[in-house]
Amino acid sequence: MLYDNHGRTINYLRLAVTDRCNLRCFYCMPESGIKYVNRKDLLTFEEMLRLLTIFGELGINKLRITGGEPFVRTGIMEFLEEVSTLENIHQVHITTNGTLTEDKVDLLEKLGVKSINLSLDSLDRQRFFEITRRDEFDKVMGTLHKLIDSNIKVKINMVVMDERNIEDILPMVELTRDHDISVRFIEEMPFNGTAGQGNETLWPMKKILANIQSHFPTLEKSPDPPFSTSSNFHIPGFKGSVGIIAAYTRTFCGTCNRIRLTPQGTLRTCLYGKGQLNFRDLIRSGASDKAIENELRTALGKRAKDGFEAEKNREDEVSESMATIGG
Repeated sequence: MLYDNHGRTINYLRLAVTDRCNLRCFYCMPESGIKYVNRKDLLTFEEMLRLLTIFGELGINKLRITGGEPFVRTGIMEFLEEVSTLENIHQVHITTNGTLTEDKVDLLEKLGVKSINLSLDSLDRQRFFEITRRDEFDKVMGTLHKLIDSNIKVKINMVVMDERNIEDILPMVELTRDHDISVRFIEEMPFNGTAGQGNETLWPMKKILANIQSHFPTLEKSPDPPFSTSSNFHIPGFKGSVGIIAAYTRTFCGTCNRIRLTPQGTLRTCLYGKGQLNFRDLIRSGASDKAIENELRTALGKRAKDGFEAEKNREDEVSESMATIGG
């Protein structure tokens, strides 16, 4: 098993397969987009599979595929088929914006994908357009309905943004009345690729919860699974559940069991920190599996206690686009 220097088990990898995205969400990147990584600098699928094999032998058994938008990368479905055959990866999850996903749901179900997190920040067409800067609402809703009809666990991720989508909180909760889905409200984070952006209009977890409780007074706390990033709730009589993720106030760091790989192979042991080492460079320099293992263990032995310490240890401010990190 893998452990960090605080005694926390590490068994969950978030793997960003691309930094490219076909949306331009306000909270993730500037309207003009970002400077994408040169394709030759991305991890190849073969390099990813090698790392997953090594990591799996060390105890990484849960994998989340992220981006950018993972389904914009050519060959992603063939890669997922290969991942499904890996002996030690027991759970595969995907985070997607849903624009390119609807026609892939049946195959994803056959491959055993355990859950899909659908990034959906508004149920209103105009607000969706204003947030994403793209007219793709119908495609995303088509994916949502297709997922609801599948056997894949469905989670909706909504980033809560003052003066942009507060009106959508209650309609999102209403989705859980008749559908066995989880709707998670996420505190907005300063990762939209704009330096000095700040977070003065933050809706913290307590404010989001109070807003929901004021309209759904029977809301009850549910037990949180081990390593959960969300505080979870349900409304008696509703089929689904509600979660709130304190992504900015960072109340869940003490049980963090995850690491990240960026599209170019950089390890980040905390979302708010900087990269610790680059596995792409290790692989391309001819490093052995054992050398890769040793580098990973060394990095985990220097892991920040929480997101605040990781941010404090940076030489620059948090401002990069989430697409470059792995959402």
